[in-house]
Amino acid sequence: MSSSTRVLFQLQLILCFLLYLHARPAICFAILTNCKIDKIYQLGDSLSDTGNRIVEDPLDACGSLPYGQNFPRGPTGRCSDGMLMIDHFALAAGIPFLNPYLKGNANFTHGVNFAVGGSTALSEYALAEKDIMLLGTSSTLGIQLDWMSTFFASQCNTHINRLCPGNFKHALFMVGETGGNDYNFALAQGKSIEEAKTLVPEVVEIIRDAVRRVIDLGASRIIVPGNFPIGCFPMTLIMFKSDSKSAYDEHRCLKDFNDLAAFHNQYLQQAIITLQEENPGTTIVYGDYYNAFNWLLYNAPYLGIDAKSALEPCCGNGGIDSESSPTSGGCGSLNAQVCLYPDRYISWDGIHLTRKAYSVLSKWLLADITPKLKCALQVVDH
Repeated sequence: MSSSTRVLFQLQLILCFLLYLHARPAICFAILTNCKIDKIYQLGDSLSDTGNRIVEDPLDACGSLPYGQNFPRGPTGRCSDGMLMIDHFALAAGIPFLNPYLKGNANFTHGVNFAVGGSTALSEYALAEKDIMLLGTSSTLGIQLDWMSTFFASQCNTHINRLCPGNFKHALFMVGETGGNDYNFALAQGKSIEEAKTLVPEVVEIIRDAVRRVIDLGASRIIVPGNFPIGCFPMTLIMFKSDSKSAYDEHRCLKDFNDLAAFHNQYLQQAIITLQEENPGTTIVYGDYYNAFNWLLYNAPYLGIDAKSALEPCCGNGGIDSESSPTSGGCGSLNAQVCLYPDRYISWDGIHLTRKAYSVLSKWLLADITPKLKCALQVVDH
């Protein structure tokens, strides 16, 4: 794609995005179909998990109402009130929602979701060496990669050649988001911001090795997402409330925690540059979750999101001015409160986002990522 064509394409995507958000006479329908993506394979944590965690733990809160109250099938293990970003990516590619890997009898024709809520990049052993306990699943990124390898090997053994490594020309691999829980668990267990930052090189090395591994499995198009600005999440704002006004930015987010996420993202982008140089025949794209979220937060008033609730959780007892955290008396617990209009909120439960937020973020990310995947644009009027 020439530079002039790329610029024109990006302008078309931006126009389509703005039409969707405001005038709404048209939407970017099946925007990834011109990439001819026929399968998506997802690795990651609760931002992407469509049901693996509740197979491991049927009592996990994300498997019951009010989670999934605005999803067509009700609660499925998605940690939101509705669709996640991976669901929007699947729709944009024109394929069905991804089934979770641990749902063994599911249809995996169009890809598999290996993500597990609460997973980390670092292994349980590596975290324990740093005096950090896993707070949930032990199905870390490495375990998910093992599942992926096992799955592909089993498909080839049954001679379903289109699912064998080497036949992924039109497949999309999502390596993350991952790493966020490594830092969240460290901070929740008393580590300082500076101590959490020392984890970054090792976390990014694990992600880099994961990308190399999926390339070895046959991946030719890979998206590697960064971390959100965690200093804007209610969980962080409640747990690490500061009396110092200088600790907050203009959006009332905690600056030091956002700096941690930015540091991770910078390190990750450098690793992606190295990976791209090592693998010129593979397309490796950074998923800019950080700036997508900042765009959403900045434009919240124009998107129907109440300014007063932009940093408040919709579901759970207590907000950022409360003494309780989203994880105590939080969403899914007995007598937990749920807001009347989730689409006016960014945060669903203080940790995860609402379907409205995920929808807007997905469109921003598609507008940013699709040109880098060297795809064309398709606009359908409605």
